[in-house]
Amino acid sequence: MQKETKTWFASWFDTPYYHILYKDRDHAEAQLFIDNLNQYLNLPEDAQVLDLACGRGRHSVYLNKLGHKVIGADLSENSINYAKQFENDTLKFVVHDMRQPFEEKFDTILNLFTSFGYFPDEKDNLTTLKAIQESLTEYGLAVLDFMNAEKVIKNLVPSEVKTVEGIDFHITRKFENGFIYKNIKFEDDGESFDFTERVRALTLEDFEKMMDEAGIFLLDIFGNYKLQKFNNEESDRLIMIFK
Repeated sequence: MQKETKTWFASWFDTPYYHILYKDRDHAEAQLFIDNLNQYLNLPEDAQVLDLACGRGRHSVYLNKLGHKVIGADLSENSINYAKQFENDTLKFVVHDMRQPFEEKFDTILNLFTSFGYFPDEKDNLTTLKAIQESLTEYGLAVLDFMNAEKVIKNLVPSEVKTVEGIDFHITRKFENGFIYKNIKFEDDGESFDFTERVRALTLEDFEKMMDEAGIFLLDIFGNYKLQKFNNEESDRLIMIFK
């Protein structure tokens, strides 16, 4: 049974299997990253923070525990419905397309863990950057955490099988036509599934070009979650601070 649509992220992220496959992501590393960002940004405790593409809200919850007023936004209705159990007076979750700006303004907008570059139309990436900028307060800062595409392509693992909760996920990867593709096939309860993640392999130069076109100021660049200097050959991440 095929579960693919033109907007792969709208279907794949809405399934429980996405969360099963990625359940073992490093929570401690993610919290360390957010702690480092919190210190770098020097946010007041009651800062208005937008966690853009928040998934099931794990990082939004942690940001809220640090004392911030947080809105977690994601395109996946199922993920937002799950996250709503964590809501309180200073933590809310909404279904939202990142290409659209918010009416309210934020002191900080975070787009973390490669939650960018999914759109088939190149213009949508620029539209998203503009929407982020428009949703910032006058002195607000945005953080975009992306993969270091150059290193990812160089170290691409062509195929592997990952078994999680008794499900064998057959994963293949390739770089083609400017995108990194990750195909995921598996069976569960006698049903076959086939999803393909596709992320544009945007480099620092690509982002600089888009930001220049959008009138965005790129203030700082880091290469890992410890906020160390970016190196296009060695760094694991491409983390950009802009306004």
